[in-house]
Amino acid sequence: MPVQQLKEFLDGADVEYMCLSHPPAFTAQELAHHVKIAGDRVVKTVIIELDGKMAMLVMPATWRIRWDRLSRILDTDFVDLADEQEFQDRFPDCEVGAMPPFGNLFEMSVYCSEALTEQPELAFAAGSHTESVHMKTADFLSLVQPMVLNHGFVKPGAQKPAWLTKGRRRPGETGKQAVSGMVG
Repeated sequence: MPVQQLKEFLDGADVEYMCLSHPPAFTAQELAHHVKIAGDRVVKTVIIELDGKMAMLVMPATWRIRWDRLSRILDTDFVDLADEQEFQDRFPDCEVGAMPPFGNLFEMSVYCSEALTEQPELAFAAGSHTESVHMKTADFLSLVQPMVLNHGFVKPGAQKPAWLTKGRRRPGETGKQAVSGMVG
């Protein structure tokens, strides 16, 4: 059974959803594997610190965050991955790493990758590593009302910037700077 707060919220909203039990899944990709659905339909929930406040990012399990682009689109100088120790008290009935993507239930702003909104249905951790909820994306969006972002995320297989490739330098960096900045 999903965490009680989530179950009551979904039941009260009178939306259709399905709960599944499965082997432990500690990542969204593992959840996709266990429930046998595409990773683009599984929600990865990431807690971030945005200008000193906790917020929630939700995106397809197969995608990753582009911090530089995310910072730009959110018009902030400070966006970073939140420390689990700092936010675990906000999710009292949830296992760490299994928070459902309903930041509105936990007094957090929710930012959602546009790619996630294009899926017909979603699956996500329901507060534990062995239970997930499956529901229509339209219902999720209606209930959470996240801010949808079309930048700040990178889809699978996207090429990394050249300067991230091993041995390459950042744009504008001279060879001397690159060498002095490396740790042996």
